[in-house]
Amino acid sequence: MTDDQHGLAMSGAGGAAARHYDQAIDELLHFRVEVDAEASAALSEAPDFPMGQVLAAYLGLLTTEVEDARTARQRFAAWRARIGGSGGLLPRERAHVEAVQALLDGDFLTCGRLLGAITEQYPRDALALAAGHQVDFFTGDARSLRDRIGGALSAWHEDDRHYGHVLGMYAFGLEESGHYDRSEDVGLRAVELNARDVWGIHAVVHTYEMQGRFGDGIRYLDARLGDWSTGTFFNVHTWWHYALYALESGDTGRALAIYDAALAGGQGSMELLDAAALLWRLLLEGSAQHERWRALADAWPAKIAEPFYAFNDMHAVMSYVGAGRVAEAEKLIASRESYLTEPHPDITNHAMTARVGLPVCRSLVAFGRGDFDAVVDLLYPIRHRINEFGGSHAQRDAVQKTLLEAALRGGRRDLARVLISERISVRPCSPFNWLKQGALAEALGDRAAAATARLRADQLARQT
Repeated sequence: MTDDQHGLAMSGAGGAAARHYDQAIDELLHFRVEVDAEASAALSEAPDFPMGQVLAAYLGLLTTEVEDARTARQRFAAWRARIGGSGGLLPRERAHVEAVQALLDGDFLTCGRLLGAITEQYPRDALALAAGHQVDFFTGDARSLRDRIGGALSAWHEDDRHYGHVLGMYAFGLEESGHYDRSEDVGLRAVELNARDVWGIHAVVHTYEMQGRFGDGIRYLDARLGDWSTGTFFNVHTWWHYALYALESGDTGRALAIYDAALAGGQGSMELLDAAALLWRLLLEGSAQHERWRALADAWPAKIAEPFYAFNDMHAVMSYVGAGRVAEAEKLIASRESYLTEPHPDITNHAMTARVGLPVCRSLVAFGRGDFDAVVDLLYPIRHRINEFGGSHAQRDAVQKTLLEAALRGGRRDLARVLISERISVRPCSPFNWLKQGALAEALGDRAAAATARLRADQLARQT
């Protein structure tokens, strides 16, 4: 019997395997690529080490890559067959096996619930917290993103090695729940404790995005460039945030330079969806970017050959529409329609696809065709529940901006007024929101109001 670095008992691991496992958890909390090598090393030392097998299975699922999930499923099944049942495992290990099996079976919600039960009994289980936090992110559950970590926080102390990382996760949950003052304070403290806590940096960056504080965001990322820009799974995503700040300030050239340097040529689904999300925002503003779209669209087919995560499907459809390959977008939509005819009551992605994924994908095709009434009809009824297919508020804002732009272009001025008013009321310092106010005023024939709104946008954009 061996204890991990947080004092929790583990069976089936000698000293070397336990050290590799502990290091893997550290790499996981830093979002560093070395986590895979350390997890593999732990299993090389002790092939039937239960927590090592559990960690490897979680890693295979949390990439949202179909092939990684398939490999993880096969490897975990082989291990379970080899040990002949879980009767000899410790209670916490049995609970993890049940949770990760639910995830392998496609039931994200049950996995999240089971991980929550583990955290109640073992609040210092860093793997349960990290995996649960990611499950909450993939299912768009802001309350659980906050409270899963907040409920465990009192069991951690400032002298704990990973206390800062727990704070970083908590900061992101606070931000997604709308507690922006608190999320900024907690996120800044997390990064103060560990300068290379990219999730803590990420939480601060999200907070500034949600408040429209793009100047603060640019300055924060510039000051910490060496802490986040290399050596982690989050490099590309944080550059994406930087590009969003550039777009908000009206610096399209800078955003495209970031795209070409950091986002273009990505291989994983996370990188591809960031690239699509940036180009789609440019498309909404009339910047076509045909060549960039074509290269991006070429990368998607292998990633979405079968249903796995509706959030990824949306970004693939964006790429096809942006590249002018509407037939491929329609083919993907048809395949998901066929998927919904099959009963999959316990697969979370099935409900995600039905309730949010397909309507959003159809709306993107309609936008590409200029059928703005159809876009509004598809998106308006679901606009308050698009969180159900995962992602963050910042990521899902691409959908909200698509709805707004369709309302403007389709002459749905009453709806456009409501949507713009909502945005300005929440983020009055956003140049984008005032530019849309100006566009609406122009459409209504109020040239003075349009000029005033655009002047306000310009003033805000200069405050960098």
